[in-house]
Amino acid sequence: MTDITASAPVVGRSLWADALARLKANRAAMFSLFYLTLMALVCVFGPNFTPHAYTTIYPDYVRTQPSLSAYPKPEMIETALQDVVRRMRADLEDWHEQDERVFVTISSPKTIDERVTRYLDRSDTFDNARIESKSPDGLKLTMSATVKKQYFFFGTDNTGRDLLTRTLMAGRVSLSIGLLAGCVAVAIGVLYGATAGFLGGKTDEVMMRIVDVLYSLPFIFFVIMLVVFFGRNFVLMFLAVGAVLWLDMARIVRGQALSIRRQEYVQAAEALGVGSGGILRRHIVPNLLGPVVIYMTLLVPQVIILESFLSFLGLGVQEPMTSWGVLISQGAKNIGSANWLLLFPAFFLVSTLFALNFVGDGLRDALDPKDR
Repeated sequence: MTDITASAPVVGRSLWADALARLKANRAAMFSLFYLTLMALVCVFGPNFTPHAYTTIYPDYVRTQPSLSAYPKPEMIETALQDVVRRMRADLEDWHEQDERVFVTISSPKTIDERVTRYLDRSDTFDNARIESKSPDGLKLTMSATVKKQYFFFGTDNTGRDLLTRTLMAGRVSLSIGLLAGCVAVAIGVLYGATAGFLGGKTDEVMMRIVDVLYSLPFIFFVIMLVVFFGRNFVLMFLAVGAVLWLDMARIVRGQALSIRRQEYVQAAEALGVGSGGILRRHIVPNLLGPVVIYMTLLVPQVIILESFLSFLGLGVQEPMTSWGVLISQGAKNIGSANWLLLFPAFFLVSTLFALNFVGDGLRDALDPKDR
């Protein structure tokens, strides 16, 4: 007698499980997703660990080149001493380094006030100044001070602010603006487009004609009006910008909704007496999530580029806050003499946009039912 072993039932995979498996197989998309996560974490938490605040100005380090070693360089110490002694209205006689301190001898035709040590303490190069010796007539004074070690891995900008901290703060602003405006545009576009596509008829006709009218209005006109109404508050302004960028999403969702409403499961729900609101919530919107997620990854780069363009024109983020667009605008003006002001923020912006586009392509391939 032959034993027939019952085979285990085959467990099927849902569309989302299959899409996740296909997305994990896409190395470019997964690497880009990892990069975006790392970029977001660095921009959010990085400024808390950098040695400088994004608003701190170092007058002694204006447009300082990037370096992995500490400043000041040996050749910079004498220049800094000459500047400090000049503010003391004295003459620099001699200086030398000993036991991690700088010893400075100055002279003056008039009696030197011992309080001149505060000029050393106020500088960005020296600290902990004290009097070592003074001549009997008070015309010569020897002081000593420690040298402050400063690290500027990305260099400094035109006013002496640390570019690394400002680039990370700029990424925090640019990414938050992209996500904020993108979520607003997606929320409005999905609801508007799904309603127009599902209801159809005259309601669809009227709603889409409104979209056509809004398309015909100049976008810069909207931006100027938003700046007038909301001022320089970039959060409120880009919430409103997201409320303008929903037009493309509404058209995409409307076309998908027209196709979905003809499906058998929607007709079955209508036959069972499910209302329009219930069909939208349970059938139309969930089946639109694939195209919506894909378009969201493409909308965020669009918003970031838009913010960069507006900041370049002076209509976006204002000082002391900054964004990648603001830094690129400033760097473009100094590309000949201080190219690092452009290279670092441009690299962060371009690499983020590339990663977002790779993620969008990966999601499109993973969620496309024709490629299953």
